[in-house]
Amino acid sequence: MTIPLETQTIPEHIHGYPDLAFGGYVAGMLAARATGDTLRVDFRRAVPVSTPVVLIAEDEGASLLAPDGTLLVEAAPSALSIDAVPAPPLSEARAATARALSAPERRVTDCYGCGVGCPPGRGLRLFAWAIPERRVTAAAWTPDAGLAGENGELPPETVWSALDCPGGIAAWVYAEMGMGAFTAALTARQLRPMFAGTEYISHAWPIDRDGRKHTVGVALSTAEGELCALAEALWIEPRAE
Repeated sequence: MTIPLETQTIPEHIHGYPDLAFGGYVAGMLAARATGDTLRVDFRRAVPVSTPVVLIAEDEGASLLAPDGTLLVEAAPSALSIDAVPAPPLSEARAATARALSAPERRVTDCYGCGVGCPPGRGLRLFAWAIPERRVTAAAWTPDAGLAGENGELPPETVWSALDCPGGIAAWVYAEMGMGAFTAALTARQLRPMFAGTEYISHAWPIDRDGRKHTVGVALSTAEGELCALAEALWIEPRAE
């Protein structure tokens, strides 16, 4: 059974590339309205910001449509085919974030996930960087209260957003992923609640490369290393012109 849910407009500041809605946030919107512990979200077309889109509930999944009915994104129950690699210690994650903020090759952007140009509460400000000896990228991340609900718990939109950019950075660092790549699919499961004002460890690692396609793993853990959320993501580089 298909049930129209609602019309949503993603705010302009929730973008990755300019004018395009942040993939992890869109995935979280669908996850919040679907059922099942693990979902796979496939991005069929780019989702614009500041433009109405339609959320549809479909059995255990959900879809996002353009006003003319064009399918943009769909989510369906799935299963994860990966296990999390061990999280680095919090001290190493903090050091990686410090390196990210000082790295000359790191671009200053207002990407909702990893942009240093976003004020607290208007972006995740999750700054991951490489820990070469572990072959992961990592960050220490304390979500701002502006990213949480009234009770301080992070909604799916925030958790799934935090599972997006770190994977791309891991593919860029360890698998030479080219610039302009985008998230094509994100499969994730949240295992425990997460809260604003609590420090977490983010880490990501490369899994496979097949031409322009990069598969990565991403995890969020407590400061003690207990797994909070796990994702497998497919990133695709644009075709060479």
